[in-house]
Amino acid sequence: MDFRKLIDTAISTGTDLYEIIANWYMLESGASSKEPLDFSKKMIMAMLKAYEERRKESVPSLTGWTGNIAEKLRDYTPKFLNERLLYALEVAISMAEHNASMGKIVACPTAGACGVVPGIVLSLKRFDNVSITKLSQALVIAGAVGECIKEKASISGAVAGCQAEIGTATAMASSIIVYITDSTNYEALYSAPALALKSLMGLVCDPVGGFVEVPCVKRNAFGVSIAYTAAEMALAGIKSLIPFDEVAEAMGKIGRSLPESLKETGEGGIAATPTAKKLLREFINRSDNR
Repeated sequence: MDFRKLIDTAISTGTDLYEIIANWYMLESGASSKEPLDFSKKMIMAMLKAYEERRKESVPSLTGWTGNIAEKLRDYTPKFLNERLLYALEVAISMAEHNASMGKIVACPTAGACGVVPGIVLSLKRFDNVSITKLSQALVIAGAVGECIKEKASISGAVAGCQAEIGTATAMASSIIVYITDSTNYEALYSAPALALKSLMGLVCDPVGGFVEVPCVKRNAFGVSIAYTAAEMALAGIKSLIPFDEVAEAMGKIGRSLPESLKETGEGGIAATPTAKKLLREFINRSDNR
């Protein structure tokens, strides 16, 4: 699957990219072309519900390493960031912390990267008053971006490192922003996910103790920041000289070349630092003494 071909079809036929992708899905699956939109609406409603649940009760994670980060952002007056971005960061971390405390989330595309897309979707809904239907159409396009990366590389940290999880989520999120802002800016729609994915190329998966908490939760917030940056640059007319489809293929090659210690095993990266090992020992001792 080439994202470029989908975009070229939209341009040549004068058809909205969302409709092109919905029809492609119908041809590939045999299901109705309405199914992607219906499913996307359910996912967005689930994102909203998960966020509201998290706001009502900030449950700590199993280890206790995370659980109140979003709350701190919520009560913080930013010195440099605007209100939109701070809110998007807070939503992203809320979702990631909800996942870490066994809450129900939307894996988008994975549980470890579950905060990036909701951070963008909910911020667009709140600050731009974008309808659920329009956001759902944008999520269908983001799904195609994710599907392309999955086919050309991987969306699994165990296979290709965190670049495959946070990187993919960030690329997907950037396409949502562009589509909502200017649905016919096809060059921006193609460049934004490439710029986003390139900025996270080579990111390793190094969860402390193997738990999807440190550094996973905070990386969701940085994914949101990069998604907005990539979309803004693309909308300004800045193109990725390396096409998105080739960027996705390159990410897959990098992922396959990473050692196993940097692919979700919790054996390398920051997971192998003295502090990380100490945190894990303390958690195990607490668990044994219960």
